Amino acid sequence: MSKQELIDKTVDILEQLPEEKIKEINEFADFILKRLDEKTLQKGINHLFKEGKPYHFLEKEEDIYRIEDLKERYK
Repeated sequence: MSKQELIDKTVDILEQLPEEKIKEINEFADFILKRLDEKTLQKGINHLFKEGKPYHFLEKEEDIYRIEDLKERYK
């Protein structure tokens, strides 16, 4: 069954239901859509984290202090 056929069949079923049940189905559809959006967003964040390497700058930390900067040396 194609997507459009499923939509048409669902609309036919919805037309037969009382308004209260249609509201329940609408709330459930909103819930599913929000969950799908959250998963898509999480995948995007994970992709950016892996591919963007946000902590890449830590791999080559520059030396900001020298031994001469020490006030005391412990042996």
